[in-house]
Amino acid sequence: MRSKELMSRQTKLFTTLKKSGWDIKTSKLRTRVEELVVDSRVLEYQKLKKIGIEKIHTERMREKGIDVKIATDLLVGAFDDKYDTAIVVSSDADLVPAIDWVRNRKKKKVEYIGFSIPDMVSPEKSTKPLMMMFSKTDVQRVFSDAEMRKFIKPPESTLFSQMSKGI
Repeated sequence: MRSKELMSRQTKLFTTLKKSGWDIKTSKLRTRVEELVVDSRVLEYQKLKKIGIEKIHTERMREKGIDVKIATDLLVGAFDDKYDTAIVVSSDADLVPAIDWVRNRKKKKVEYIGFSIPDMVSPEKSTKPLMMMFSKTDVQRVFSDAEMRKFIKPPESTLFSQMSKGI
């Protein structure tokens, strides 16, 4: 249920940004099975081993190939002189070589937008900006959860309940 809500919010954000002239790059989600070997890195691993669990398999949905799309756009756009300043809204360290190239070889500016959004349910899933991007870009901005809410229209039921409570 939470993933559907997050996807809905992301779609609303992308729609708003597209209406404002942003070019949004996405990629298909792929299911990836990951295997975790139960050893001393796993909390209470001895209990799991005792009941015969030696490996745990999980499924994760991951967007694949988007870093290549963004890097290609950065490089081709710089080479074709399509921009003076690129705005990178990604915290993927794989983009650093492309960022370095457009800044050093083509003398383009790169602005980095990162996010700082806490996940109260699972703090380890909190979104944090990539500190490496601060030293690799010309301008840096960090959006908080409160700042992002300005771009996302609340669902009608939430809006109605807020109005009925006088908020």
